[in-house]
Amino acid sequence: MASPSTSRSSSPGSGSGTSATSREPACPGSTVSARIPLPLLGGVHFGPCLRRRIERRPPGYHHERCLHQRFARVHGRERGTTVTEARVVVVTGASGGIGRAAAREFGARGDRVALLARGEEGLEAAARDVEEAGGQALPISVDTADHAAVDRAATRAEAELGPIDVWVNDAFTSVFGPFTEIRPEEFRRVTEVTYLGYVHGTRAALDRMLPRDRGTIVQVGSALAYRGIPLQSAYCGAKHAIQGFHEALRCELLHDRSGVRVTMVQMPGVNTPQFDWVLNRLSRKPRPVAPVYQPEIAAKAIAYAADHPRRREYWVGGSTVGTLLANKIAPGLLDRYLARTGYSSQQTKRKRDPGEPVNLWEPADDRAGQDFGAHGRFDRSAKATSPQLWASQHHGLLGAVATGAAGLAGTAIALARRH
Repeated sequence: MASPSTSRSSSPGSGSGTSATSREPACPGSTVSARIPLPLLGGVHFGPCLRRRIERRPPGYHHERCLHQRFARVHGRERGTTVTEARVVVVTGASGGIGRAAAREFGARGDRVALLARGEEGLEAAARDVEEAGGQALPISVDTADHAAVDRAATRAEAELGPIDVWVNDAFTSVFGPFTEIRPEEFRRVTEVTYLGYVHGTRAALDRMLPRDRGTIVQVGSALAYRGIPLQSAYCGAKHAIQGFHEALRCELLHDRSGVRVTMVQMPGVNTPQFDWVLNRLSRKPRPVAPVYQPEIAAKAIAYAADHPRRREYWVGGSTVGTLLANKIAPGLLDRYLARTGYSSQQTKRKRDPGEPVNLWEPADDRAGQDFGAHGRFDRSAKATSPQLWASQHHGLLGAVATGAAGLAGTAIALARRH
């Protein structure tokens, strides 16, 4: 496992950590010729000056893998989804659900992952997941509503793992029930964890990334950041706040020409344990709005966003896209539709268990004495793939194909008219 001293010189989405004119040692065993064909470079486009520098390199100067790393750094981010150097990644809410799956995904890439959450049972199990996947884990028990505690956790992560390259904010809590049945202190707690927890995590990350002028922050959002639904007023309010915070911060970083990137991943309904541990004021057990996706889909989207943070946001699942578009086109009509369907679509037929664990004030896994894991109880109906996510990640390719198809169609029509 790489030590902290070997952490990447330029994190995904950061400013160029290595200047284009600095000299790197040659890679032993290279067979790449001095004139490098464009296909080898994965379709990366270079200006004439950089192209001349490439062509003047003596034979055997670069190995193919090092070429991809070097020119990714020149362009400020990794090309493609394969990251070739271990990063230091912080994931909040890592003890269960999407955060748990994301931590495991980064571990599978060989990253060093700091796991931030409250529950000891889930944290220890998450650490085992990361290490079994091939990464290095550092579990840290912390309440993200406490800014000082989050900052101390960041300090410890850098002391034990190295400079933080990627920070993923995912920790949250919620209350299911009509607004009038949610107590003021409960609403405040949801806001402090779900919204201010993201603010605290972002601040801790920026305090360390800005002086280095590199790093990536991924905010895990939701379709509910754009469209509120009944029975989740506290959660929807917090997610809307995160969206506004994200947009404001992104503008500031762009204004400052910072090498630090911030992006957001908007999630659909996901099969996580949250529906078994959030405070429930309904008569029946809650469920995610269909269609439901497995947390591994969300985790892959987060990892992809960390590799490609120049996009302001990513949408996961066709339902997310549909919800956002419907709210843009006919929000009043959607209000009436959700008033009619939003209650039944968020509840199962099973009655609520008064003794079920609640994670609003304390971690549910410690109270229940169990590890909830990444998955909830909807494995049978949850989708393991998302064509829409693939399309979102490859929108450039799809656009090129569509443009090419349109061009061919236009040519065919013109030829037909001539004949």
